[in-house]
Amino acid sequence: MKTASQPTSMGATRPGRPSLDLKKIREDFPILGRTARGKPLVYLDNAATSQKPQAVIDAMSHYYSSFNANVHRGVHQLSEEATKAYEGTRDKIREHINARDRKEIIFVRGTTEATNLVAQTYGRKNVAEGDEVIITTMEHHSNIVPWQILCEEKKATLRVVPITDEGELILEEYEKMLGPKTRLVSVVHVSNSLGTINPARKIVELAHRQGIPVLLDGAQALPHFRVDVQDLDCDFYAFSGHKMFGPTGIGILYGKLSLLEEMPPYQTGGDMIKSVTFEKTLYNELPYRFEAGTPIIAGVVGLGAAVDYLRGLDPDAVVAHEQDLLRYATREVSAVPGVRLVGTAKEKGSVLSMLMEGVHPHDIGTILDHEGIAIRAGHHCTQPLMQRFGVDATARASFAFYNTREEVDALVAGLHKVAKVFG
Repeated sequence: MKTASQPTSMGATRPGRPSLDLKKIREDFPILGRTARGKPLVYLDNAATSQKPQAVIDAMSHYYSSFNANVHRGVHQLSEEATKAYEGTRDKIREHINARDRKEIIFVRGTTEATNLVAQTYGRKNVAEGDEVIITTMEHHSNIVPWQILCEEKKATLRVVPITDEGELILEEYEKMLGPKTRLVSVVHVSNSLGTINPARKIVELAHRQGIPVLLDGAQALPHFRVDVQDLDCDFYAFSGHKMFGPTGIGILYGKLSLLEEMPPYQTGGDMIKSVTFEKTLYNELPYRFEAGTPIIAGVVGLGAAVDYLRGLDPDAVVAHEQDLLRYATREVSAVPGVRLVGTAKEKGSVLSMLMEGVHPHDIGTILDHEGIAIRAGHHCTQPLMQRFGVDATARASFAFYNTREEVDALVAGLHKVAKVFG
């Protein structure tokens, strides 16, 4: 039986499966109707940040214009309405990722803060001299640097799981690394640079056999398929609102209740306390223990609207459409003279990283920009991964459910122009 934790079918749409109404969907995203450099905008930088439907924009505007107030602290009507909307989003997230308890949903600024929270609370409490933390070669900097700092402070060792030339984890090496010194595994669910969909359930299972907790970086997963944290059985799951069609500056850390209850506060101040005296402070209950100060209330409201929007789409149709785009783009882009793809895993999300012989990725991005096509060029905050492939940067096109085959055609035409310019 198919679970919601990871797409199990990457093939064509099955007969009878509902399809996406792309015309209507694109109308829901006002920015997709604009021009760039005088050309129709072709937005293919979704792995960096996704665009926002009008429903998200309206929800945030409605908060500011109708019930702008601080949460949890007021007895007046505006505060009550703001608190209801804020906590309502927590319930939506709990349901969306199938967490057991709403107390397991912590509002943070994004995946980066979520990872740092775990490193500075669970990590500092449980990692000691001689211990080990395991990550992989394909991690984002935000899932490398926090562990480097922790290991340096604790005199622990950071171990890195190697990958194949196709961009797949070498699970046999990962399994060998797990041992009595391992205190935590932190792994990206979907690579932002390669598109590789890691076997998250297997990664967790192997670690749990030895009682080792696992954090999954889900920033690139939740925008593209449903995630079930109970099915994955991960101990922590981190993701960002702005990559899943919500606002910037808001994200989620999911953590198993038993672990969160034992973790000390990450930041201190208002709302994370029960009582304060000069002699002693009593911390608040979960989840508020980890939400110090006035939160990003409008961002939380907007994230709730984004979840509502996503839950209105057929998840199988989203996966099928994005995989169709990926297959089509892979075939057409590969046919452009001088182009080489980086990251060819069997299980991939809708990311296409490429190199063109004799052309710097920044030049590719610049010429495409003049055609109205937005891609990303650089190291994508994965410099160790770039070093693994012997390059400084790649040009990356990344797709969302609102993209079309016609936009892929525009990308290919733009790449042909790049090839022509550089001869």
